[in-house]
Amino acid sequence: MGTVAHVKRITRLLVANRGEIAVRIARAAREAGIVPLGIYSDADANALHVAAMDDAVRIGPGPATESYLAIDRVIAAALELRADAIHPGYGFLSEREAFARAVRDAGLIFVGPSPEAIAAMGDKIEAKRRARDGGVPVVPGYDGDDRSPARLRAEAAAIGTPLLIKASAGGGGRGMRVVDDLATFDDALAAAQREALAAFGDDDVLLEKYLGRPRHIEFQIVADEHGNTLHLGERECSIQRRHQKLVEEAPSQAVDPELRERMGAAAVRVARFVGYTNAGTVEFMLDESGAFYFLEMNARLQVEHPVTELVHGIDLVKLQFAIANGEPLPFAQDAVRTRGWAIEVRINAEDPENGYLPVTGRITRFEPPAGEGIRLDTGVGAGSEISIFYDSMLAKLIAYGPDRATATARLASALDAFEIEGLRTNIPLQSRILAQPAFRTGDTTTSFLAEHPEVAREDDAGDTRAARLVAIGAVVTDPRAWRIAGAGIPVRLRDGTRAFSVVGSRTASGGWRITGDVEADVTVERHDRRVVVRDGTQRFAGDATVDARGVAVRLDGRTFRFTFEAPPDLERTARAAGGSGADSVAAPMPGRVLKVAVEPGDAVAARDLLVVLEAMKMEHRIEALRDGVVKSVAVIAGALVAGGAPLVELEAIARESTVNS
Repeated sequence: MGTVAHVKRITRLLVANRGEIAVRIARAAREAGIVPLGIYSDADANALHVAAMDDAVRIGPGPATESYLAIDRVIAAALELRADAIHPGYGFLSEREAFARAVRDAGLIFVGPSPEAIAAMGDKIEAKRRARDGGVPVVPGYDGDDRSPARLRAEAAAIGTPLLIKASAGGGGRGMRVVDDLATFDDALAAAQREALAAFGDDDVLLEKYLGRPRHIEFQIVADEHGNTLHLGERECSIQRRHQKLVEEAPSQAVDPELRERMGAAAVRVARFVGYTNAGTVEFMLDESGAFYFLEMNARLQVEHPVTELVHGIDLVKLQFAIANGEPLPFAQDAVRTRGWAIEVRINAEDPENGYLPVTGRITRFEPPAGEGIRLDTGVGAGSEISIFYDSMLAKLIAYGPDRATATARLASALDAFEIEGLRTNIPLQSRILAQPAFRTGDTTTSFLAEHPEVAREDDAGDTRAARLVAIGAVVTDPRAWRIAGAGIPVRLRDGTRAFSVVGSRTASGGWRITGDVEADVTVERHDRRVVVRDGTQRFAGDATVDARGVAVRLDGRTFRFTFEAPPDLERTARAAGGSGADSVAAPMPGRVLKVAVEPGDAVAARDLLVVLEAMKMEHRIEALRDGVVKSVAVIAGALVAGGAPLVELEAIARESTVNS
């Protein structure tokens, strides 16, 4: 196929990607005796993946469209570095037929499927047609050739709501919108198409019936150039937010041997039907009745491939190299056995206080966990800059064990030990997901977060009074704490979304009187990191670490993190109290303005669109919460804005904005 048959072995490999997947591929290449080579944008000049390569070249400025998505620049980099093969990783150009073809035309090996297979299966519309032709059931919907807005609108009405608009190219939740009301269809369609174009360079979409409580089950397939195609079992990726996977595991509790055989056979049939080679993933939706539907095929390596590697003892990237070299698969289907259980969580740079929207910034501390069965794939470290140009994933934390309970316990412990400072992350959210009883019993559908909203709300993480008292006790007894004569020690801490202020004052009996947002008369004993607080008849004992940033408390198997709150800004408070007669709608995060929907003097109603902001490859709608009049507009389309930058000023009757993603 292509030039592969004429090349004995890959010797120099360009990794056409960035972040953790580039680091992971570089490691596998080096272990396979292959020289790893890299590319980077201006935003990634000091990135960890660059240091992981033997050599790397700059390919353009920060925006992906001018660097990692620029086919000619990537090919030129490969030729400059004397590469004989290119691995695309996932995302970016990995499922672009034009890229695979350009690699082949340049006389290089593409470590992935053929351009023809990518054309057939990388396009979700064509993939559904191929699956349907191969006798595999598909989700009801519309994927016809006429994709004019009028036709799509008519088909949406025929399918009914809830409805899913989905980008035909790519994956990772980009270019997806759920429509619950057909009155919002046009806006949702335009947003999905813009996001798809920005992420994949293709704005084609398809429509699907949105299933209620299905599980997202996918099968890893591998195929060589000698006619051998097989699967490596399933992964469950049901727990998602904004159509992006948060937790992945292998195997799935919902799949028994008989169902695994049927679904695996369907996945292999889909791959064989298009002559697929190398590694890929066939995704299904599994409903509560046990019926499954073909969803799409990802013609590339998946983010969640480590869980399959751990339960099968296979390095999928090295297997990709072998297939690209023209070697036959080293095992048959009947030799594939699942051993143990693996669970992966994605660690993202997100702000829990701002709807888990992506955040940017510099990582000041990065202390990953270690231990039996723990694996970490990451492309960042202390000092790494997280920019607006790429997605928000910092790392993948994976735990393996002989069974699901052991893997869950190991992963929960590792999350508690994971320390990242300098920006907010979703680590607490992932910890609460693992602690949720429904997760422990395996009731993990795509509706998991909707059915358990308390998981996403830090305020509902449980009774934190005991942890607060231990944190306060740790601060007031810290040798660095200071007092003037008999004055109390002020303590201002933030617990998730809530800030609280107290004063700790010594009592005549040697105890402490805590007054303010927490009221208690306690005794505090401190033994190095061990802090024991007695509150009346209750005794709380935990390990507490106090540093310049805040307090970390380990109590009853959970880790609570409190940050020191800055003193009140009296000048800012005074300005706010004066009142300006108008309200400034600010950017919730750094990003690029895609669209400004209003002009000065426009009357707006509640939920009217003001601005569309793109940040970390996703679109965010900035809407008016109340009726009002636009007083001024501070930005134009294409502008880069910082988090908190003013966007639109509304008259006083519209005092708030909200962000919907």
